[in-house]
Amino acid sequence: MFESLANISIGTLSLGGLLQAILIFLVCLIVIKILMKLTDKLLAKSGKLDGTLKGFVRSVVNILLWVLAVIIVANSLGIDTASLVAVVSIAGLALSLSVQNILSNLFSGLTLLITKPFAAGDYVEVAGKNGVVKTIGLFYTQLDTLDNVAVSIPNGDVTASAINNYSREPLRRVDRVFTVAYDNSTEAVKEAVLQAVAKDERILADPAPFVRLLEYKGSTVDFVVRVWCKGADYWNVYFDLNENVRESFAENGVKFSYEHVNVHIVEK
Repeated sequence: MFESLANISIGTLSLGGLLQAILIFLVCLIVIKILMKLTDKLLAKSGKLDGTLKGFVRSVVNILLWVLAVIIVANSLGIDTASLVAVVSIAGLALSLSVQNILSNLFSGLTLLITKPFAAGDYVEVAGKNGVVKTIGLFYTQLDTLDNVAVSIPNGDVTASAINNYSREPLRRVDRVFTVAYDNSTEAVKEAVLQAVAKDERILADPAPFVRLLEYKGSTVDFVVRVWCKGADYWNVYFDLNENVRESFAENGVKFSYEHVNVHIVEK
């Protein structure tokens, strides 16, 4: 009776072959569940991978296992799997060409998640934009600018440009140039600047503040000032230093100057 049932066929597909394909499918289903659980455990143990990247890796593994299962089941049914693989390959190539930019952003996003040139909360300059990193997605990196504008930059543009991460290092250097008149003595200018620096406790003593004459110009002299502070204090130190130097110059009689031309009239 079983042999008779097994010989029942619909076209070229026999009942025995169909039952065999169902059994193979069930085995593939069990194997996929086991392998996915193993994948989840391995991803859970990997603390270096971002949560978004873990989800992407899991999805890719799941899709590949199901494609392999379909090919195995199709082969058991007598379907020409070589043709099926060729069709899948051609479809994949056509799809990849049509979504080339999307795939570029995708792989760039994976690169960012793996290499981690910046993290959420860092203040960065990238692709001509400045802001605090809010999210790093698979396709876009979102920044919040200082004037509270959300900017989404394609990951392909991010990886193709230079990335300045202003939050990576704990300390930053504030560089300023002050222009004074030739009438001021070098020591008077340096003393006035150091007095202004001493007013701000956020400026570090080590590395020591640096004040030197930078350049002689046509009608002015430039002095460069370099001080160090914590990264979080950078902008406050920057603006306060400007104000403190102005007040210190006024107290010490140091005169600011600007580019100008002196005209002398000679009478004959």
